[in-house]
Amino acid sequence: MSSSQRLNTRLFSWSIEEIRHGQLWPVSIALTLIIACVFALSALAERMEQVIVKQGKDALTADSVFVSANPIPEPLLDLTQVNQLENSQLTRFSTMAFSDNGMQLVTVKAVDSSYPLRGEMLLESSSEQTNKVEAGELWLDERIFSQLDVNIGDIVTIGDADLAISGRIAQEPGLSFNPFQQMPSVLIHSSDIEKTGAIQPGSRVRFSLFLNGDESTLKNIQEQIELTPSDRWRTQDTASRTNEMFESTTQYLSLTVAIVVIMAATTLVLTCQHYVASRKKTIAMLKSLGASKQWIIKWLSVQVSLLVAIAAILGVGIGIGLETLLRIPLGDLLPSPLPSYGFEPALLAILSSILIGIPALGIPLFGLVNTSAISVIQSGHQSKEGMKKYLLLLVPILPMLGMYGSNSLVWIVLAGIAVLFLLLAFVSMGVLKVLSKLPVSTAMRLALSRINRTPLATGIQFGSLALSLMLLSIIWLVRSDLLSDWQQTLPENAPNAFALNIADYEKEEYLEVLDTNSIERSQAFPIIRGRLANINGVEAKEYVKDSGQTDALSRELNFTWGETLPEYNDVIEGQWTEQNGVSIESEVASELGLEIGDTLTFTINSQMFEADVNSIRKVEWREMKPNFYFIFTPDVLSSIPSTWLVSFRLEDTHNAMLSDLSRNHPTVSLMDIRKMGSKIQQLLQQIVWSITVLAALGVVAGLLLIFTLLRLSLSQRQQEIRLYRTLGASKKRILNTIWCEYGVMALVAGGIAALGAELSVAGVMNFGFELSPNAHPMLWVVLPALTFITLAGVVNSLIKRLLVPVNKDFG
Repeated sequence: MSSSQRLNTRLFSWSIEEIRHGQLWPVSIALTLIIACVFALSALAERMEQVIVKQGKDALTADSVFVSANPIPEPLLDLTQVNQLENSQLTRFSTMAFSDNGMQLVTVKAVDSSYPLRGEMLLESSSEQTNKVEAGELWLDERIFSQLDVNIGDIVTIGDADLAISGRIAQEPGLSFNPFQQMPSVLIHSSDIEKTGAIQPGSRVRFSLFLNGDESTLKNIQEQIELTPSDRWRTQDTASRTNEMFESTTQYLSLTVAIVVIMAATTLVLTCQHYVASRKKTIAMLKSLGASKQWIIKWLSVQVSLLVAIAAILGVGIGIGLETLLRIPLGDLLPSPLPSYGFEPALLAILSSILIGIPALGIPLFGLVNTSAISVIQSGHQSKEGMKKYLLLLVPILPMLGMYGSNSLVWIVLAGIAVLFLLLAFVSMGVLKVLSKLPVSTAMRLALSRINRTPLATGIQFGSLALSLMLLSIIWLVRSDLLSDWQQTLPENAPNAFALNIADYEKEEYLEVLDTNSIERSQAFPIIRGRLANINGVEAKEYVKDSGQTDALSRELNFTWGETLPEYNDVIEGQWTEQNGVSIESEVASELGLEIGDTLTFTINSQMFEADVNSIRKVEWREMKPNFYFIFTPDVLSSIPSTWLVSFRLEDTHNAMLSDLSRNHPTVSLMDIRKMGSKIQQLLQQIVWSITVLAALGVVAGLLLIFTLLRLSLSQRQQEIRLYRTLGASKKRILNTIWCEYGVMALVAGGIAALGAELSVAGVMNFGFELSPNAHPMLWVVLPALTFITLAGVVNSLIKRLLVPVNKDFG
């Protein structure tokens, strides 16, 4: 073996021993944690993206949908053919369905044999199941069988066409949650539309063209088609009600990985600083014995390379297991089979740890390498170091700007961290100075004197501890606020059935049946369809033309009236009046530029009437409750004939009653969404489990940081405590001083962390998730208390070896 090989072998052996017995194991843990978290969360984020896309496309029943009140334009059909896109058409209209035993207003969906392009449709006949509609077939919603008193094989007249019932619609794709759009449905083939004679000039018809294709081709087609006021494109971004939860979860993934990486990076910086401080004498000794700077660089490089290699292997392995754990509750939602995520998450994780590690390790090691040999005999000697080493900070910052430049959550968190440190610089030292002037015990006076002697070190120590506490709080509080918001999507006691088209003469009887069976229900709302025509005497479309088009002007709306507003609508401006008033949903008021006192003119069945805006309401549309853009005082609309709507909650024990109710009121349209609600509840539980696991991961990273902080802090006290013991100070006096010092640290850092967490969470929820922030008063009590308990546990585990006198230590 050559001398260079022997030297390399020795370097490797010495490096292994340095890692095993030195101060580098926390560095390895921090690097491992960064790699594991980035790998697991980036891989899971890719899975979540697949879920979002799948949910959106399934809800659309295609990649993209063109919807219009007019027949599909020929240029669009030509582009579809030229680009060879998979396509399907649906024509939707309302007409009467007749049988020998009754009649019913139904929504006819005329589709071709390719429908649906995505999602699942299940049609059940007497002998088989299918998912396609063929010419001459008629498939009925389950409700229509009882309403028309018919069976499979009977003849039903749809408009002018007599069709035999082929079977029942067991499942439709892309089902909407809007109860007003859930009239009983029938499916026929598009070739049978002409037979019905139901589409005449002036008929209300909706034409839909479903397209499947790659994103760029679809986007190119959308740009080439000029839309009329009755045309619009629907994309997966707006199709699914559940997309919002998935997107929030993906944002939470980004937030959590950023916070975990920040905490792990802070741990990395602190441990590296401590390692450098503990190894300066060793490097000075080696230099005094003739070791060159190049040899020391090589020796340290071997150690760092070993650390990165160990962290990469352990981190990727742990990351694979963590990603699997996080994916378990989402198993039913993810595509099957799952596509491989390849090497990208591993490369991203290792690269992220290297980018973070370069300044974290490089800056302190740069100073260590430049340690002078004279430091062996002059411990206070300072080597001359330039500022070039701080250019290493740009290594992670520049890629971060490129990756998170548009991610407001990350920058909100970073801004919160900066604000927290500024607060610490003034508040913590101010509080400590105030405490030092108070009449306190001797132990507390010694503790405060010890803290105030090194204000810069104290500020850094308090800042780091409060930072870790704040980030831990952010992870958990954002989780809690998200869950609280998601529960509003479908609370456990939410209505799961809607009855509409209830006539005046049968309303009392219908409601009495519900009340007799102790069914929890909403108030009954009268429903009248109409349009907003004028605003303050100006045509509505002209009035808002500068602010763009709004959905409230492009179609007929459902109006209602009542003595009071629904209790689940919050009035944010104005006040409900008893006469000539209308309350407006806040988003519509903003889009139309409406204010309290504005006079609005509406049309209903060619009749014109006016009302003054008396209030603006905040409406939570995700709640499964009847909600409206416009609610009028009774005097405005009560004289106009209307039908009624009521929502209620059904249990399985109500099935027989529900069947009798439908038979006794065949013209009432009943929408039962129990199966759909059950699926959403299950989805919520799965997502809750996933983000709880993520939050727990953040807690692990935070605890590692806190443990490192305390360990390093106590290590810095080692020589001082041993000197006190050698000079005769009792264990009790030293223990009291230490407990006072760390008690003050817990209270001050915990209180400031609570303030920083509240401010940061408010910013995250408001700007990152576009949700109203909540106050967390218990945080101000719980966080300092938990901090003290954590500090007590760690200090108690480490303090015994520090209370050994110097003479015994060397005896």
